[in-house]
Amino acid sequence: MIKHAFLVFRTYLDLFIDYIFSLYWEAKRTPLPNLEKKHIVLKEDAVSIAAKIRNRQLKSEDLVQMCIERIKIVNPILNAVTDERFEEALEEAREIDRMLDEGLSEEYLKKKPFLGVPFTAKESHAVKGLLHTLGIKARAHVRAHEDAECVRLMRAAGALPLAVTNVPEINKWCETRNMVFGQTNNPYHAGRTTGGSSGGEAALMAAMATPISLCSDIGGSTRMPAFYCGLFGINPTAGYTSLKGSALRSGKDDTMASIGFVSRHSCDLAALTKVILADKAAELDLDRPVDLKTIKYYYLDTAQDLRVSPIQPELREAMDKVISQLSEEGSSARRYQHAGLDHMYALWRHAMTREADVFGRLLTNNQGEASAVLELLRKLTGQSDYTWAAVLKLLDDQVLPRVNADWADRLTAALREDLLKTLGTDGVLLSASAPQPAPYHAAPLLRPFNFAYWGIFNVLRFPAVQVPLGLNSEGIPLGIQVVAAPAQEALCLAVAEHLARTFGGYVPPCKIIDT
Repeated sequence: MIKHAFLVFRTYLDLFIDYIFSLYWEAKRTPLPNLEKKHIVLKEDAVSIAAKIRNRQLKSEDLVQMCIERIKIVNPILNAVTDERFEEALEEAREIDRMLDEGLSEEYLKKKPFLGVPFTAKESHAVKGLLHTLGIKARAHVRAHEDAECVRLMRAAGALPLAVTNVPEINKWCETRNMVFGQTNNPYHAGRTTGGSSGGEAALMAAMATPISLCSDIGGSTRMPAFYCGLFGINPTAGYTSLKGSALRSGKDDTMASIGFVSRHSCDLAALTKVILADKAAELDLDRPVDLKTIKYYYLDTAQDLRVSPIQPELREAMDKVISQLSEEGSSARRYQHAGLDHMYALWRHAMTREADVFGRLLTNNQGEASAVLELLRKLTGQSDYTWAAVLKLLDDQVLPRVNADWADRLTAALREDLLKTLGTDGVLLSASAPQPAPYHAAPLLRPFNFAYWGIFNVLRFPAVQVPLGLNSEGIPLGIQVVAAPAQEALCLAVAEHLARTFGGYVPPCKIIDT
């Protein structure tokens, strides 16, 4: 009874918070400029665009120029791009066009599936020559001397780095805001957040300004922005992608983080993920045929973690529609629950203590360690170089008691074992993504634990794909995530593709002028 009463209280508290924030942020809603006919190819998937370049139906230079023009149109509203290499990308595109005109072997083209296609990357991925600040003032003028491994692999696949995009400080917050570049705005509503930490990428992708968006995920950092911006997003099984050169990582340490992508098209996810899997791509076999009729479905429509807000009715309704559709197709879905899901945030918080990086040190660019107490005092007096989100993270790391390690390890192991047994090699879990669609800017400061529906699957090291399910009555994206056992990404991708066909997938935040 006490728990129920508390959840009712939280529901009304969330409504009150949203109302207060709406008084300011609703006036900031700004229509995104329409996609002009001359840029119409930007609505297509990256795989199709790459094929057009190979077949000489489209010049790489023209595509790059389209992206540059579209970025310049939408970025004043989004504030997504932090640095660019437009001229260099155009020159590289011209060279690719010249090579294609002269003729390239099928063997060469097979090794470069995205030849001539531009891509953008979150700024925490090092792109040689571009800013690599990680959103902190101590690195405000630092440029990358070499590419991160994921960027290198994208280049090796023929793709052209075009720009880097905004992130929260050290990628550790559920909004994209920092003291160097400011905040990134949601293309569906400029008064709402894009999520984090790949918020800049999601904003550009949803605005049809980039064909490929290179992201990463340690607590929903790919899937959260995908959800808030109406996109598909993939977070592969931990351990299969290299983090070398991303957020100053060496790539040698064990981590629950993975490299991933957000996209408007579910069909791009497998092709792009194979690039960053490199030699490990065969182990995941992303292209293997999947019979949807043989898949076992489970669903998680709500958890009982008291730190996390209750799921809003419109998201419950979205889940109900998916379950009803599956039932009409002859597939039943069973509700999944486990005691570990009552402590999603605590388990993620404990798992973060096993990561190699130390947040307080990274904030100073490894020149000492930021103090939670001192930074709180500086923030209160307007002298801090960090956002409130970073200060709260410091307090969480340095002041608040740690989670009991033995308890957390046992509960995590029990949850993982039970979910492995439940899903096996032919089951998927349809999970709620978050308690609400994209919140207003800064509102997550009052609800800092709501990312836990994503974070728990990082802890378990399960792959997951975020799937858009249209817009709510206010024009804000809805969605769910599809989770499978480790190395079973093919199941997630097959279900995501099916849901995209059934429910329409990505809905543009602006009109597309095609006549």
